[in-house]
This record gives sequence, C-alpha cells and structure tokens, in this order.
Amino acid sequence: MGWILLILGVALWWAAHLFKRLMPETRAAMGDKGKGLVAVALVLSIVLMVIGYQRTPYVHLWGHPSFFVHLNNLLVLIAIWMMSPAPKRGRLMNGMRHPMLGGVKLWAFAHLLVNGDVASLILFGGLLAWAVVEVIVINKSEPAWEGREPGSYRFDAMTFAGSVVLLGVIGYIHAWLGVWPFGG
Repeated sequence: MGWILLILGVALWWAAHLFKRLMPETRAAMGDKGKGLVAVALVLSIVLMVIGYQRTPYVHLWGHPSFFVHLNNLLVLIAIWMMSPAPKRGRLMNGMRHPMLGGVKLWAFAHLLVNGDVASLILFGGLLAWAVVEVIVINKSEPAWEGREPGSYRFDAMTFAGSVVLLGVIGYIHAWLGVWPFGG
C-alpha cells in the first residue's frame, strides 16, 4: 500500500502544479475556488508522499561514500536559500528566472545522493523530474522574461543566515521522524 500512496502523492503533486499551465482556461474558469482546490491537492500530495514513503520497504539500489552526507547538507542549505526570498530581493540570484524550481532540483538531487533505494528514487527522482518539466512548460508558455532589479548583499546574507537556521529545524524534524541527516 505504501508504494501506491507514494506514487499517487508524486502524481498528484505533478497534476496540481501543472494544472494551471496545461489547462489554463479550465483553471481560470474556477476562479478563487481553483486556488483552494489546488492548495488542498498539494497538501494531500505531501501527506500521501510522506505516508507512502514511510510505509514502503527498503529496496537497495546503490550506496554512497560517507562524505556524501555532508555534500547533501551543503546542497540542501543552498537549495533552501534558493527557495527563500533571496532571489527576489537579494543581489546574488536576481538574474535567475526559476530560483525556486532550481532549489527543488538541487534539493532532490542532493537527496538522491544519499538515498539509494527505490522509494527515494520514486520520491526525489519524481520531484526532480517534475521541476525540470515545470521549467520547460513555464518557459514555453511565457517565453518573455526580464530579470529583477538587483537587491542588496545584506538581504542575501540575512536570508542565508535564516536558511542555516531553517536547515537545523528541518534536520531536527528529520531526526524526530527517525532519520539523523547530519552524519555520524
């Protein structure tokens, strides 16, 4: 049952995010109710992915050297920072078109480095593939794009410090769920 829930969760995540891009008229006709339905679908997809992931048996595919744990944490820290307000209001990433999706791709890749099992491949590989497809779909539907006005390095530094704190919180939530992510 865990496999089904995991796959349904990833599929629902894809569907909820791509709905607006692939069926814009239908989504627009739904008005504000559509936003609520998409939000509910996204929350449900996360619940399905978490429960499904926890309930799948471990099926080993590949191992990793121990230092990959530290590489994973560094990449996840950068991914968190990319998903923060830094790209919009900072200076370092103001020229990136899709910093949040780039952060998702980096986060998923980092998790694949240290999780060499089938369930992780479905979860993190599925979310990595979704982020790649989402960028392609957005770029095709909205080809014109202009960069933002550069912000400040100070804002970059503040959001990076916040990202370090958030990484610690996320790490302790992982530990609470039974996975210590900060190495041995």
